Amino acid sequence: MPFGLAIPLALAALGGVLLGHQAPAGLAEALGLALLLAMARRRLAELLPVVAMTGVAIALLLARGAELPAGLTREDLAVDARVLSVAREERLTRLVVAVDSCAPLATNRLPCDDLRRLRLSAFDAPAIQPGERWAVTVRLRPPTGFANPHTFDYRAWLWREGIQATGYVRREPAARRLEAAGPAPRRRALEFLDARALEPRASRWLAALTLGASERLQQADWELLNASGTTHLMVISGLHVGLVAAFVLGMARGTARLVAPGNWRLAVWPWWLAGAAAVGYAWLAGLEPPALRAMVMTLVGLWVASGRHAPGPWQAWWLALGLVLLLDPRSAWRPGLWLSFAAVALLILIWQGRPRPRGVRGWLWALVRSQLLLAPLMAAAVLLAFARLAPAAPLVNLVAVPLVSSLLVPLGLLGWLLAWLPPLSRLCWWLFGELAEGLAWLLDLAVTWLPLWLPDPALVTPLGLASGMVALLWALPGLARSLRLVASLLLALVPLTLASESSAPGQLRARVHDVGQGQLVELSTANYRLLYDAGPRFASGFAPLASLWPPGQRFDDVIVSHADLDHAGGVPLLAAEHEVSRFLAPAGEAVGVPAVPCRAGEAWERDGVRFRFLWPPAETGELSSNDRSCVLEATAGDHRLLITGDVGREVERAWLLEARRPVTVLVAGHHGSRTSSGPQLVQTLSPRHVIFSAGRDNPFGHPDDAVVRRFRRTGSCLWSTAHDGAVTLWLGEAAFGDVVSERPTAWRRSGVGGDCLALESLE
Repeated sequence: MPFGLAIPLALAALGGVLLGHQAPAGLAEALGLALLLAMARRRLAELLPVVAMTGVAIALLLARGAELPAGLTREDLAVDARVLSVAREERLTRLVVAVDSCAPLATNRLPCDDLRRLRLSAFDAPAIQPGERWAVTVRLRPPTGFANPHTFDYRAWLWREGIQATGYVRREPAARRLEAAGPAPRRRALEFLDARALEPRASRWLAALTLGASERLQQADWELLNASGTTHLMVISGLHVGLVAAFVLGMARGTARLVAPGNWRLAVWPWWLAGAAAVGYAWLAGLEPPALRAMVMTLVGLWVASGRHAPGPWQAWWLALGLVLLLDPRSAWRPGLWLSFAAVALLILIWQGRPRPRGVRGWLWALVRSQLLLAPLMAAAVLLAFARLAPAAPLVNLVAVPLVSSLLVPLGLLGWLLAWLPPLSRLCWWLFGELAEGLAWLLDLAVTWLPLWLPDPALVTPLGLASGMVALLWALPGLARSLRLVASLLLALVPLTLASESSAPGQLRARVHDVGQGQLVELSTANYRLLYDAGPRFASGFAPLASLWPPGQRFDDVIVSHADLDHAGGVPLLAAEHEVSRFLAPAGEAVGVPAVPCRAGEAWERDGVRFRFLWPPAETGELSSNDRSCVLEATAGDHRLLITGDVGREVERAWLLEARRPVTVLVAGHHGSRTSSGPQLVQTLSPRHVIFSAGRDNPFGHPDDAVVRRFRRTGSCLWSTAHDGAVTLWLGEAAFGDVVSERPTAWRRSGVGGDCLALESLE
C-alpha cells in the first residue's frame, strides 16, 4: 500500500465512525454514490478511503440495528448460546454469552434473530463453565444504564463490548446444558495455572499479565492500580505483545546468524516469525479489543523496525489507527485506544530525529526522560476519560514500567515456556510472585503517601487540557527553555483560578438522580447538603448509590421517607462509607440506622433556603408504611419544591391545606403510581415541573397513564428519570432556568410546552 494512503485511510475510518454514530438521513444513498464514483475513476487513492468509510459506517449502523427491539422487553425468549465468560458473586452468576439461536415463546412477536451477544444474571445457577452451550429461557431489555452526572456510563460500556441486550435467566423452565466446553488453549492454560501452588495475588497477576485474564483481578487489585496510575501495566497491551514479538525476533535472528553468518541481517523469516508470534499471543489472550489493538500496533511497529520498504513513524501511526478502527469500529469509544495512541504520538515527538541511546546509562536516562514527559499527557488523558488523577503515577511508573516489562512479564512467559520442566517453571513463577508482592507493597506505600484524587467535576476538563498542554510544551522540538518554563508555570496556576460548582446564598440545587425503580433526591445550598431517600437495593445486593459518589462524602441530613427498599436500600452504604450528620425517618419505620423522627411542622433554614416537613403527624401508628412518608417542602425565594414520598391520595388531602400555593417543582408521589397524585393535589398545586423517579421498563407501568394525563391537563412539564436520566434544576432568586437532563433526546421538543417531554405510560 502506498504510504501516502495511511492518513486518508485513518481519516476515512474516523469519518465512518462519525457518520455511523450520527446516522444522518440519506447516509446509505450517499455512501453508495461515493463508492460508485470512486470505482468508476479506478484510482486506489480514492477508492480505498471510500471503502474504509463505508465499511466502518455500515458496521456501526448494523450494530445499532441489532439491539433488542423494544417490543421484546419483558418477553420470554428461548435462547441457545455459548458461554463466553462467567463471574460468580455468592448466589448470583453473571454471564456473557454468544447467541446461536433466539425465538420468542409467545406467538405473534417480533423476531430476535439478530441478537449475537447478551449479558445475563442467574440466581442459584448450576455450575456453568466458559465454552459450554446452554439452552435457557430469558427475559431481556435493550442495553441501558443509569444516567447521572460525572458517573460511569454503563450504557456506553455495553455498547463498546458489543452487548445487545441485558437480562436474567428464568428458573422455569430450567436451563439445560447442550454441549460441553470444547478445547480452548486459554481456558486450559488458566486451569493449569489454578492447579499450581501459587499465592493468590501471584496467580491473579500472572493470569492478567500473561493471558489477558483481567477478570481474575479482584476489586482491591483494581483500586490499587487505579490509585497508583498503573492500570495500563496489568492488561494485555502493546508492551506485552511487543515483548513476545521482540523475544521471538531476537531468538530467530540469533538462529539466522548461526545458520547464515554472512547474510543473517538480510533474512526475512525472523520478522515474519515475530509477527506470527504477536498474532498467536494476542489470539491466546482472547483477541479482545485491547489485545487486538496491541497486535496491530506491534505488527506495524515490526514493519517500521525492519526497514524493508517501511513507512515513517507518523505514517505508521496513522496506518495503525486506521487499521484498528477498520477491524473494530467500536474501539473509537474505548478510552484505551486514545490513551495508547496519544502515548505513542508523544514518544514519536520526543525521539524523532534524536540519536539512539548508547550504553546502560543512556538507556536509563531515555527511560526516565520518556516517563517524565509522558506523565502529564497520561494524567490529562486519564482525567478526561475517567475523572481521576493518581499523583503517585509519575514516580511509581519510573519503577513499575521497567520492573513489569523487564522482569515480571519475561518471568511469567518463561514459566509458561518451561511448563514441561516443572522445577524451572516453579522457580520462574516463584520469582514472579516475590516481585509481584514487592511491587504491590511499593504501590500501596505510594498510594498511602499520595492517594488517588477525584477532582470536582467542574475542574476536570480545564485541568486535563492544562496538563496536556504542559506535555506538548516539553515534547515539541524547537521551543526555547525559557518559554517552556514560563508557560508551564502559568498553566500550573490554572487550578487556583477555578471554582467548584456550588449554589449561591439563597439558591437551591435540586437533582433527582437516576437510580432505577426507586428514589434519591439531592438538595444542596451554598453550605448545606441533604439527601431525600437513598435509592433502592436490588436482589443482587447492588445499591445504585454506590455508583454516584466515591466514599467519604459528607451529608448534613439524610431523610429516609419510609423503610421500603426502593427508598431505603442505600442507607447501610451511606452509614458505612460516608459521613452523615443526621438521619431522619418517620416514627415507627425501621430504616437500619438510628434516626430522628420527621414530624409535620418542623422547619429549618440553611443559606437563605427554608425547609419544612408537611407530614407525617406525631402519631403514625395507624398509618401504613407508605402513608407515613416524610413530605418535604423546600422554599428558595419565590420557588417551591415538594417531595411527597409514597403517600396516598387520602393523606395528600390531609396536608394539602399546608401547601395550598402552586409549586415550581413536584417530585411525583410513589413514582407516578395511580395511588398518588390525586386530582385535588394536581389542581391545587399546579406544578410547573413534575419529575417521576421511575425505572426504565419497570414492571409496574410507572408513571400511570391517568396520572400523566392529569398533570398534562394542568400544563405541567413532565420529566422521568427512566427516559431523561438525572434531572437537575436550580431554584431561588436569579437561579431558575432550564431543566438539565442527563440523557437528552432528539424528540424532547415535540412535547407539550416546547421544552417538556410528551411522556406517556408504558401501559
